Amino acid sequence: MMCSRETRRLSILCSHLNPTRLTPDPLCSRVSGSVCAASSDAKNQNLQKDCVFCNIIRGQSPAMKLYEDDMCLCILDTNPLSHGHSLIIPKSHFPSLDATPPSVVAAMCSKVPFISNAIMKATGCNSFNLLVNNGAAAGQVIYHTHIHIIPRKAYDCLWASESLLRRPLNLDDEKVSQLATRIQEQLLLSHTCQDSKNEDFCSSKS
Repeated sequence: MMCSRETRRLSILCSHLNPTRLTPDPLCSRVSGSVCAASSDAKNQNLQKDCVFCNIIRGQSPAMKLYEDDMCLCILDTNPLSHGHSLIIPKSHFPSLDATPPSVVAAMCSKVPFISNAIMKATGCNSFNLLVNNGAAAGQVIYHTHIHIIPRKAYDCLWASESLLRRPLNLDDEKVSQLATRIQEQLLLSHTCQDSKNEDFCSSKS
């Protein structure tokens, strides 16, 4: 059991490191340069040469595409944690979720109900996890923002943490109050900065 759990944990860290060609599905199509590279150079000017996802967006690396629009791309994960494990990726390069403009995050998240519903129907699942590994300690290994959609079935024992007991939060604890205050202060400080980043990004896309 532990071996199986450790294997799944390692797959999170190793996911995407070695993109492989998947068996073609008639309902899917590979990302090609004619589709993804059709955008202007100005639109994709911040794509990185050494980024796996940027190479996929440019059509220089293979991937199995499920969905594509002007803002984002959805592909099958090449090291899936479950059958149908997919990734939603922005077409512009941002190293982490906190560095991604709200408008881009909104565009990605707005497709989650649509895409996840299709994935669940195709895989025979009725549940899914929506996951972002943000930062090295959280298991991020590809520093290009992406959202995981992981189909789930009852008793699949995918996450070991699901069996852990949680301790209830004591709202009267002074440490809890201090933590909330520190977070609220950081939100106030970062609000103006985030608005500025979003305005700059929107201006560059126009």
